Amino acid sequence: MTQSLILFQALADATRLRIIALLRQMELSVGELAQVLGQSQPRVSRHLKIMDQAGLISRRKEGNWVFLTLGDRQTVAPALAAMDVWDQHPDAERLADCARLTAVKTVRATEAEDWFEAHAAEWDSLRSLHVPEEQVETAILHSLVAQPLGRLLDIGTGTGRMIELLGPEAERAIGVDRSPAMLRLARSKLDENTSPRIEWRQGDLYALPLGAASVDTAVMHQVLHYAQHPGAAINEAYRVLTPGGRLLIVDFITHNHRELREQAAHAWLGFSDENMHRWLQDAGFENIRTTTLKGQLDVMLWLAECPPASIVESHRS
Repeated sequence: MTQSLILFQALADATRLRIIALLRQMELSVGELAQVLGQSQPRVSRHLKIMDQAGLISRRKEGNWVFLTLGDRQTVAPALAAMDVWDQHPDAERLADCARLTAVKTVRATEAEDWFEAHAAEWDSLRSLHVPEEQVETAILHSLVAQPLGRLLDIGTGTGRMIELLGPEAERAIGVDRSPAMLRLARSKLDENTSPRIEWRQGDLYALPLGAASVDTAVMHQVLHYAQHPGAAINEAYRVLTPGGRLLIVDFITHNHRELREQAAHAWLGFSDENMHRWLQDAGFENIRTTTLKGQLDVMLWLAECPPASIVESHRS
């Protein structure tokens, strides 16, 4: 049987098309998919097996959890393009799926926000449990300060430690966080009267409260493993960076400490270098460089650059 026939057979089912539309928006567990589709898990699993065999989906197993995302871009892209052309007006069932997916997102966001609010005061110590923080911060400084920072953005600033570390090297600094409790702590720790270049803004990493091409350097320090859709967060960071701007991501490498999902609200148990490179390249970044720090949980720094102005404008258009 040819691959094209396998693909067309896999796509020839309304439920499987609904699954593609949902996974296009975010990674979902099998249970969440069943919830959104209004079907039993065994029934959904049968559809997923067919899609997996066709290369339309990819599975990520974490203990008893199985998370699903779209498969290889080269395989899936033609199907997505066809859906965009042939299915421009979603039916009632697809609209209901979107509403239920919004409910899933809301539950996830509420659980994470409740956890952050409850743990704001101990946030700095929680982020430095696995590799000595001074080692991480030395690597961050080494990665960034050889070039001017310009306008600095700390995405998911928490208690403002990255602003405290890098702010003196920047023209001005903006710390964005969704949690009011985190921002209150950041403000109290870094006196605004003595640091007039610092701004604190409440906002979401998927919709930063900044205009396009408005900052020169952006940092995501131990933030992405809380994100349900890391690729979307990276795309948003690209949007607000100037041509030639830099993004530094600091996070865990893939690990098996499953207890962090329940105890510390981690959505991802670290990231593979392959996945991070793919997200960065898909967003438009280039010249990706990495630094690895060994510890109980290994940490990696990914430093990526926006291309020059002409290329950036072409990509954004």
